[in-house]
Formats: sequence, structure tokens, C-alpha cells
Amino acid sequence: MSYRIKAPAKADPLDETHLLSGVERFLLILQEQRRALLVGLGVVLVAGAVVTGVIWYDYQTTLKARELDQEATLHYFNRPADDPKKAHEQLTQAISLYKQVVDQYPRTPVAPLALFHLGNAQALGNEVDAGIETYKRFMLLYGSNPSLLGLVQQRLAYAYLGKGDRDQAVKAFAGILDIPGAHNKDHVLFELAKMEESQSRPEGGLAHYQNLIKNYPNSPFTSEAAVRVKVLEVKKSPDNVTPVPTASPPAVQPESPAKSSGKSGAPTSQKKP
Repeated sequence: MSYRIKAPAKADPLDETHLLSGVERFLLILQEQRRALLVGLGVVLVAGAVVTGVIWYDYQTTLKARELDQEATLHYFNRPADDPKKAHEQLTQAISLYKQVVDQYPRTPVAPLALFHLGNAQALGNEVDAGIETYKRFMLLYGSNPSLLGLVQQRLAYAYLGKGDRDQAVKAFAGILDIPGAHNKDHVLFELAKMEESQSRPEGGLAHYQNLIKNYPNSPFTSEAAVRVKVLEVKKSPDNVTPVPTASPPAVQPESPAKSSGKSGAPTSQKKP
């Protein structure tokens, strides 16, 4: 009788990782990548601290710039009208404070408006050349602000007019018309039209007035522009030309007859008997 030898069944031992739960696997991965995770966490914390510091610094500088700007604005707008000496002192103080804002805090949101007010204060204080340079500085640094840029360039034109430089003033005014988004183009057209009239160029003034009426019908300058258009059109009308009188020769007056006195004017010969 033969006996069959049974071989024991081979059981594949389970992998150790399969016997671990999900939480245990996560902890195992953390332990294996502990150094990399710590380095990454440190970088995140440092970056967060830097960003927080920058935000806090910007907040503090903006707060200081706003305080200086408010103080300068109080000096600028509260000048006494009945005391020229004190008004000049306050204007000088405003200029000094505005300079601190634009020089010490040029990256704050307050700086563009402070630079604009600085130019206005300088022009008002008879520092016209300094005001012109300030306006040009604004155009160079903050030219991406179309609404404020138009106002700055208009003030620049007025400063040139104050110096008597009409050509530069016209150039500054005309440049505003090319600024997309400028809100003072109607005012600029009105100013250009007046300048054309003052130079005895009614055709140019009429063109600017008509442009203003056509493109900006709701402008506060439209009604006055319409009046000026009528006046200029009347001046251009050929029927309005007064004829120049020509000199005519004097009329010949008829001779008046001599008065008779009962005697003949000429002697008559008497016949002798």
C-alpha cells in the first residue's frame, strides 16, 4: 500500500505595507520625508513673514504719507485772503510738506495727487518754472493715470500761459486731446477756441467750438460755445461787410442870378440928339 506524501501549500506572506492602515502609511511617509517637509514648511513660513512685513511696511508708509498730505492740504486751502503774508507762509509750508510726500514716499498711493498739488502750489507761489518741472515729473512717473494726466497737462498749459509762452501752451492743450480717457477735453477745446479768437483767427476758433458742440453736447461749455459760433459766423458772413464809401467829386453849384436894382448893371450909351 502506497502512501501519498502531501506537500504543504505555499502561502505568500503579505507585504508589510499592505498590513498597515492608511493613517500608519501617512505617518510613515511623513517620517521618511520629514527633512524635506521641514524645509518646505520653513520656506513657507519665511515667505509668509516677508509678505506680512512688506504689507505692514506699506501700510505704515502710506499712513505717514497720508498724514503729511492732509497737513499740506490744510495749509494750501486754508490760506487767509485778508493776510497776504500769512497766506504766503502757509503756501510755503504746504510746498515743503508736499515735497516730503513725493520724495520720501513716492510709491504710496498718495504720491501722485501730492505731486499734482505740489505743482499747483508752486505755480500759485510764483514758482512757475518749478511748477512746470513738477508737472513734467508727474507725466513721466504717473502717465498711466489718464484722468489725472489730463488735469496735470491742462495746468501745465496754464503755467506756460503765465510765462507768456503761447506756443508751448497750445502744444500742451492739444496733447490732452490725444489722451484716451481724459475727462477734460471739452474744457480744452473751449480754451483752444478762445486762444484762436485772441489771435484773430476766427476760423480756428469756430472749428474748435463746433467740435465741442458736436462731441460734448452735455458739457457746461457747450452753451457758451454755441453763442460764440453764432457771433463768429456773423463776422464771416459776406453780407455783414460794410462797404467803404468812395470819394466823389464835389457837385457843381449853379450860379445864382444877379439881383436887379432897377438899373442895368452894364452902362448904356445914350444917343445924342
